[in-house]
Amino acid sequence: MRPSRSSRPTRRTVLAATAGSTAALALSTTPVRAAEDAADRPDESSLRAVVSRMTLEEKVGQLFVMRVYGHSATAPDQADIDTNLEELGVRTAAELIARYRVGGIIYFTWAHNTRDPHQIAALSNGIQKVSLDQPRGLPVLISTDQEYGAVARVGKPATLFPGAMALGAGGSREDARTVGRLGGAELRALGIRQDYSPVADVNVNPANPVIGVRSFGADPDAVAGLVTAEVKGYQSAGVAATAKHFPGHGDTAVDSHFGFPVITHSRELWSSLDAVPFRAAVRAGIDSVMTAHIMVPALDPSGDPATLSHPILTGILREELGYDGLVVTDSLGMEGVRTKYGDDRVPVLALKAGVDQLLNPPSIHVAWNAVLNAVHGGELTEARLDESVLRVLRLKAKLGLLENPYVSDSGVDHAVGTAAHRRAADRIAERTTTLLVNKERLLPLSRRSTPRVLVVGADPASPSGTDGPPTTVLAAALTELGFTATALSTGTAPSAATIDNAVAAAGGVDAVVVGTYNVTATGSQKTLVERLVATGVPVVAIAIRNPYDVAQLPGVRAYLATYSWTDVELRAAARVIAGSARPRGKLPVEVQRADDPTKALYPIGYGLTY
Repeated sequence: MRPSRSSRPTRRTVLAATAGSTAALALSTTPVRAAEDAADRPDESSLRAVVSRMTLEEKVGQLFVMRVYGHSATAPDQADIDTNLEELGVRTAAELIARYRVGGIIYFTWAHNTRDPHQIAALSNGIQKVSLDQPRGLPVLISTDQEYGAVARVGKPATLFPGAMALGAGGSREDARTVGRLGGAELRALGIRQDYSPVADVNVNPANPVIGVRSFGADPDAVAGLVTAEVKGYQSAGVAATAKHFPGHGDTAVDSHFGFPVITHSRELWSSLDAVPFRAAVRAGIDSVMTAHIMVPALDPSGDPATLSHPILTGILREELGYDGLVVTDSLGMEGVRTKYGDDRVPVLALKAGVDQLLNPPSIHVAWNAVLNAVHGGELTEARLDESVLRVLRLKAKLGLLENPYVSDSGVDHAVGTAAHRRAADRIAERTTTLLVNKERLLPLSRRSTPRVLVVGADPASPSGTDGPPTTVLAAALTELGFTATALSTGTAPSAATIDNAVAAAGGVDAVVVGTYNVTATGSQKTLVERLVATGVPVVAIAIRNPYDVAQLPGVRAYLATYSWTDVELRAAARVIAGSARPRGKLPVEVQRADDPTKALYPIGYGLTY
């Protein structure tokens, strides 16, 4: 049930609710405006008064940001109720909030929170109403991972912009600011006020399994400039940006979701490489910083992950970098933070290290009670909790949640997936497509001399609710541009029979476009491309994720990098192939030689055009 539209909630209404009266706030029919006028925000004394009236249990709840399954706060599907009971011990978001008084909720596609824009807005309104109906109820800070590119939780019909490494290839701070501004406006219209973006990691390890194209690149100064620009864009839209993953996840060969990475950088190297974008984010007034579940012995020799490290989070982030905003953990369900300590110790140690928000622990019951018991037992003081609760409330106030936490259907219609936003995404994408190889000027292809095109290659799962699969999107885009294009999915590990079918199909066309996805020296994707090249039919390859693929395939006549396989990047690549757009991207990372990784095949800044 949605709140009535009879009146507009005020700051006094929300603050009064915390004094003991239940506030049933009304839904505005106009888009929520950003609370940018400092005079319109609660002052520090008002926020401290709110904290002073909270029970200890309510304070503990404010520190948690939790997942919850379902499209509705009160009436999710039965399958989601069952999953909630199994994982969280509650049936719905409403029960989660009533039992634990959580200060934040994070949306995921796999949790069925993000079906379509109006459903997301209704879910957000339902969450806010449930929370504000509690004694001393406070609005919820709703967050998600909307990095764009390879990681996005809100898909079509919302606008999907190029991801970080694509923006790094474009090199335009204005484009990065535009992505933050327009993307932030769409998130805010959905009731999402905190975005876990941008990634501030400097990706200097081609084998990095978890960051890669989620990073703007390998040059720390370039990354810092784009991080700052995107942060400013989100801020202008009234959404809290989050720089992640501190102190820097760009040189790992282990995925912290499944293992415990160790960064061997010296303190000097860390300061000149990994720290640069985070310093820039702090200077830009970043609202929140997310921690990394990594060990950095040069910064803390204890063997603790950074998420649990007082020397890193308090000594470096707070004291050396001068950051006093919100610190949020990466998901506490990831293996990197669970290797050394049990799930009952992790949240307590994170708070002792300097964290403010505890994101998505495996068991809210275990984590919530662990923090509560740590206060009762004297390991944590209530004053320490007050510091973090106050930071949470400051951000909620800054974002206008204490004034009006609700969103409207008209706001969704005016902001989400508009034609203007989609056009902006297409223009930005055209500035990111990178041409690495163009032997004998094969590109652009001519609709007259090469009208028949076969599109083959990897079809990884769509990263963010796009049309997909990639081969289908590319074939459709080329067809719209005047070619006769057919799609044949061969997958990320094509079998011998699949390769034979593709080679046979290539015999009846004028050119082949093949999408590659993380090619290895011994993988069958490499075999596929080599067999296609051997047919003599011109082959255009597109690295639809990591640009490093090109080093493994020296035989292709043309090679493009798109840095992701979402529709916006693939359509831009098709326009470049057809000559209706020029390739303008430049590599934001170094591509090393396959036979000698100590040498560069293509340096940072390399890119051809026509």
